[in-house]
Amino acid sequence: MAKKYVVVQGAILKCEFSVEPQTDILKVLTNSKHYANDYEAEKKLIATTKEIGQTLEKNTFGKCKKQPSGNDYLPCKAQIMIWSNFYEKVTLSNNGKMLLEDSKGTCPMGAPDCISILRHGQQAELTKNHIMVANPFIMNQINPLLNMGAFQNELNGIPEVEK
Repeated sequence: MAKKYVVVQGAILKCEFSVEPQTDILKVLTNSKHYANDYEAEKKLIATTKEIGQTLEKNTFGKCKKQPSGNDYLPCKAQIMIWSNFYEKVTLSNNGKMLLEDSKGTCPMGAPDCISILRHGQQAELTKNHIMVANPFIMNQINPLLNMGAFQNELNGIPEVEK
């Protein structure tokens, strides 16, 4: 799993058979316990191989190249049947394996692995601990307007000494 991100609630997916490339957002419906990249553990549920069926917000990628109809195409009805390229070494409480940013989904209308993950859904989240372990000298070099040492003291409840 080196250098690969775990997929979470809100990941953006795309289908290679979408006529006008559209995306949809993954909803995690089968896991309610395991979170990643979420300090408060309330938004970023980990997506697993159990996210099958209609597990997208709109459940469509627009018109589908695999469903021609005269001179146009029928609308996509996104339904994931199976996932591949998942992380096999961990099984979560829903008996699913964690999806990774290079995992692929298979749709009944498309070919195997036609649905891919465009964005894994994780975002950097700054916490008090990040600020406390930051090197004040380096932070002051990056932003000379910020007195990082004073800011860290303030977060620790240490009053600033007047000069």
